[in-house]
Amino acid sequence: MQRVGVLVHPTRPVQDALEILRRWTDDHGLELVQVPAGEQPTVAPPGQVGACDLLTALGGDGTVLKALHAAAETHTPVIGVSYGSLGALTTIPTAQLVDGLDRFLAGDWLARRLPALGVAGADGHLAWAINDLVMTRKGSTQLILNVYVGDELYVRLAGDGIVIATPLGSSAYSMAAGGPLLDAGVHAFVCTPLAMHGGSAPPLVVEDDREVSLEAHPGHGGFELAIDGFALESSCERFVVTLGPNYSTLVGLQDVQSALPGLRERGLIADSPRVLGRLRRGLEVPAGS
Repeated sequence: MQRVGVLVHPTRPVQDALEILRRWTDDHGLELVQVPAGEQPTVAPPGQVGACDLLTALGGDGTVLKALHAAAETHTPVIGVSYGSLGALTTIPTAQLVDGLDRFLAGDWLARRLPALGVAGADGHLAWAINDLVMTRKGSTQLILNVYVGDELYVRLAGDGIVIATPLGSSAYSMAAGGPLLDAGVHAFVCTPLAMHGGSAPPLVVEDDREVSLEAHPGHGGFELAIDGFALESSCERFVVTLGPNYSTLVGLQDVQSALPGLRERGLIADSPRVLGRLRRGLEVPAGS
């Protein structure tokens, strides 16, 4: 191991983690460089991700997503350092950074191979999405979409749009819109319509070897596309979405919580009030709760 890259949140104060990272790389005779990926303050000499053995992302899930996209081509492993609460992508909190770096150096870590949605338009490939692709109406006019799975029509909908999410992204916007959670090991992705005006189209789980086609018929306001929360500019009105495996590599540590405990900790999954009431009264609840 020779070089560690760093990517930081553009505004969040991450000086404490940065100082820990600087001391750790100095103590181990490693070079610390800053990888270019969007807007961020200068905190280290510039370097390229392909020359790094590890990329550290200091900030939160959004920063980790940027790092994963930056590291995808070279499959450089990314370790996410959280601030505040442990997110879906951040590996460790700042207080455990030294231990996490030591474990990576010793090879005591797991490679989480993250799939991504490939988005193509009439001009070819447009983008990759680790979390989700979101197509929404722009302005007050509803967006009309024809959605196909392979050659089969799923639905012709009028409404706010659609979210197409990976298993990882199924706990984000898609879940907020009523979509199902997909376990990390499921080889599939999910299509969740947004505020459909009439008709019926429940969220649809699609096998990873199939493709989803979107044909947009926008009103005078048009529509917007977002990839992992960032705007994607395109003049296309038809898109093909597929799921590709092993897009990017996230560092995992064996004693870090899996997805479901993390969602519970963050309140995105919550127990029934009746069960919580029984717990408060000291009554017996089912085993394992």
